[in-house]
Amino acid sequence: MFEVIDIAARLDNAARHAKATPQLEQPLTLEDAYRVQAASLGRRYQRGENRVGIKMGFTSRAKMAQMGIDEMIWGRLTDQMLVEDGGSIDFAAYVHPRVEPEIAFLLKAPLAGRVTPAAALAAVGGVAAALEVIDSRYENFKFSLTDVIADNSSSSGFVVGPWSDPALDLSNLGMILEIDGEARQIGSSAAILGNPIRSLVAAARLAEGAGEPLKAGDVVMAGGATAAEHLSPGNHIRLVVQALGRVEFRVRP
Repeated sequence: MFEVIDIAARLDNAARHAKATPQLEQPLTLEDAYRVQAASLGRRYQRGENRVGIKMGFTSRAKMAQMGIDEMIWGRLTDQMLVEDGGSIDFAAYVHPRVEPEIAFLLKAPLAGRVTPAAALAAVGGVAAALEVIDSRYENFKFSLTDVIADNSSSSGFVVGPWSDPALDLSNLGMILEIDGEARQIGSSAAILGNPIRSLVAAARLAEGAGEPLKAGDVVMAGGATAAEHLSPGNHIRLVVQALGRVEFRVRP
């Protein structure tokens, strides 16, 4: 337990001060990695941050196969990670910042345990185009699967566009990620498990399993629809999603 607390403090300090830390010396089990994540976020809660949802990772079947796993990973979102649509982030506040195009869900009702896609959709109050800022706190961007999980699954920031009707068909929406007006990634929401609602179904099960069931008002980031793009000082990031509109932010030097 003391080792978990020590690693949690180390990763929390790395994120808080944007100072890279070496890859973990000892391999963790998946269970211990999530214990470290929970303890690290617990330190944030003690400083006044509040959990406002969760993010999903490895929501691509190909990525899961590449990593040799059959389960997605997840991390916590806090109110201090939220970036206003059209706002900006400070480049110096991150170690290795990258951005991914995503779909976000806003819950209007609690959602816990093993649920059907229809039940998950019934709990959704809105859906939106979203951007996630991911940031590994490990030196040289070198880490294992459990290292990533311990590091809050690289979750660092998120930007959500205007909320739309959740009745929209999300299975195959075109997505264009632009940096400084240039299209860098072109993809589809179908890359998120074939339909992002499946990611929400998994989120309900995993969050309850951790003793933190999803509740009304929570935001769930469904996972990256394309590869992540590096961020640099001065960048203007914009995502345009078919039927959902756009979301954007800037990177301050």
